[in-house]
Amino acid sequence: MKPTYALALATLLACVPLTRAGAAAPAATAAPAAPTASVPVTAPDAARVQAVQAMLAAMQSEKMMRSVAGASRYANEEQRASVFAKLDKVPPQQIYQRLATPVARVIGVETANELTAFYASDYGKRLLQQTYNSRASMFPPEPPVPNAAEKKMLKRPALVQARKELAGADATIRHEAFVLLQAIIKK
Repeated sequence: MKPTYALALATLLACVPLTRAGAAAPAATAAPAAPTASVPVTAPDAARVQAVQAMLAAMQSEKMMRSVAGASRYANEEQRASVFAKLDKVPPQQIYQRLATPVARVIGVETANELTAFYASDYGKRLLQQTYNSRASMFPPEPPVPNAAEKKMLKRPALVQARKELAGADATIRHEAFVLLQAIIKK
């Protein structure tokens, strides 16, 4: 073997542990910090929980639960079918109620009310239809094309802010959906 090839191979092998450690570091720093004992976690008030519950109903969160269940790993197809059967037995209203309190910790009343109105609109319904009925892939599907009135609605500052807040809370909402799914499976 030529000395330059040996040197290049040795350099590559020496860099492998560094790249693996570098890849693991951002994942460790991206994890949310656990609440400490000095920072009290307050329960959201009833009005906030009700607003979030209405938002979850407008967003058809029972379909999100199915997507969370579908993305989970199972030992075999029988276990997967069992999980979906248990999930199908839970009424959608119960899913909204059980998710509302933990989600209300990250979504405000104004945001919940704005998103409830948005997802009740024709454009919001088309967006949900596309979201829940598209195949999971690396690239998300293009959103439906809005008409002139819908374009105006989408530019409203309150809706823009609410959608940003929802996008920021998406990981937390999916985590809470997974926690709820685990509770449903254990029954």
